[in-house]
Amino acid sequence: MRRGTKVGLVLAALSLIAATAALSASNRAQAKDTFIVGAEGDPVLLDGSLVSDGTSLRVTAQIFEGLVRNKPGTLKIEPALATGWKASKNGLVWTFPLRKGVKFTDGTPFNSAAVCANFTRWWYRPSELQGDDISYYWNTVFGGYAKPAPGGNGPDKSLYKGCKTRGQYKVELILSRRSTSFLGALALANFGIASPTALKKYKADEGTVGSDGQFRPSGTFATQNPIGTGPYKLQSWKIGDKLVLVRNENYWGPKAKTKTVIVRPISDTTARVQALQTGEIDFANNLTPQDAAVVKSNSNLKVQYRPAFNVGYVGINQKIAPLNKLKVRQAIAYGLDRKSVVGAFYGGQGQLADQFLPPLVEGYAKKGVPQYPYNPAKAKQLLQEAGEKLPVELEFWYPTDRPRGYMPDPPRNFQAFAASLGKSGFKIDARPGQWRGGYVSGVQGGKAALFLFGWTGDFGDPANFLNVHFGSQTDQFGFNNPALFSLLAKADQETDIAKRTALYQQASVNVMQLLPMVPYVHSTVPVGLRKNVTGYKMSPVELEPYSTVVVG
Repeated sequence: MRRGTKVGLVLAALSLIAATAALSASNRAQAKDTFIVGAEGDPVLLDGSLVSDGTSLRVTAQIFEGLVRNKPGTLKIEPALATGWKASKNGLVWTFPLRKGVKFTDGTPFNSAAVCANFTRWWYRPSELQGDDISYYWNTVFGGYAKPAPGGNGPDKSLYKGCKTRGQYKVELILSRRSTSFLGALALANFGIASPTALKKYKADEGTVGSDGQFRPSGTFATQNPIGTGPYKLQSWKIGDKLVLVRNENYWGPKAKTKTVIVRPISDTTARVQALQTGEIDFANNLTPQDAAVVKSNSNLKVQYRPAFNVGYVGINQKIAPLNKLKVRQAIAYGLDRKSVVGAFYGGQGQLADQFLPPLVEGYAKKGVPQYPYNPAKAKQLLQEAGEKLPVELEFWYPTDRPRGYMPDPPRNFQAFAASLGKSGFKIDARPGQWRGGYVSGVQGGKAALFLFGWTGDFGDPANFLNVHFGSQTDQFGFNNPALFSLLAKADQETDIAKRTALYQQASVNVMQLLPMVPYVHSTVPVGLRKNVTGYKMSPVELEPYSTVVVG
């Protein structure tokens, strides 16, 4: 009887295993048409012109396209909605012939009028949406508005001057001055072309801006109806649960190889790895070095690395006293034990940064860069020379969630930096915040004194690092140095490569003399995938297309 019971249990177990295997096989077959992404969190909004974070832009880059783009896996600029480009002899008029027969996913035809409608929208953006915390990329690339907000930059400060249609399928973008980085800037996911019909129908620019600086749309364009021309379109988005993209069957180019993409917000990297191990997701973005080691040890998983095309830094807002004093900023630089942080928390994938530009970028300075080794005694001396009474109390903002490639464990970075600053004459007031819950908007809106932040390049040009951050006054840094602004403007207009490189090298040195921030790391960025995922093309700018992915 006992033997019979065991046999019965074994048979039942075998039946259960067989049923489970059959179900798993069915799920795998079904999953071949679905790519499940484990993201660091939810997007902020699905309108690239209103966001600056990678989590949002990785999704909008699947829905919208610009005139040009980065060739997948490279920094090379190639045609997208335009078929080519040509600059006038004086560099002020750029002509783009456009693709014919392209339609937005709401059926609206793509043409020159649609391109100009988007540029006009950005150019005439309502004053309440012109702040750096909302329109960061327009501000840093183009620098002004047709009707500026009080105290904001107007047409006289703007790189952009106008858009003209030349028939249905040719458009001219007119600049106020030469810019050698302009073409690369157009590859930014923030300048994806949206359906003019949808922008109007779904009230893209209507809403309110809260005290935290975040835009809360009353229309549904940026939450439910983002209409572009890309290989995918939005099916649904439930914040905190999942965002679902489906293939655009009428896409003008090669159709996406995977029918459905599901983006699941999993803010904890360990939880993302666990979901990868169990097969709940196919891809885990921005792993910590420790979690990357776990993935490597699993025969069903693999790790791929993005190149070190980023910088992690401690930002300094000079509008908040006493950070307007250079010696106080120098004291911060000497008071940050950057080498220990990079050595302890980056698993051998971090390089100690002594300047803002990563070594991959033209303009990286090989000599003359001021060095700030950890030196608490030197920091205290500088504070006293600045007339400050020790300890100097400072608020220090840091994100509690959303690990980034340049910052895999934000709280640990903060704790280590706060401890070293505490030994260097400072008293740190911790200000933790959630990335999507006002941290980004607060930092970019100028509310933070010290803050952990970073940057991943969007295209392979020093202007995308230096001009974007230090080419004009911004709320984020409260930094105003006309001499540096002029140097960076000159560098961006220089067409001779050798002269341009030398100008950017000088600017790199100057930034480290003026210290609007203290850089500490350039890092390669690990991501995890299941072994059956192929066609994922790693991008230096971290905006990989999902349309090339195959789930085997």
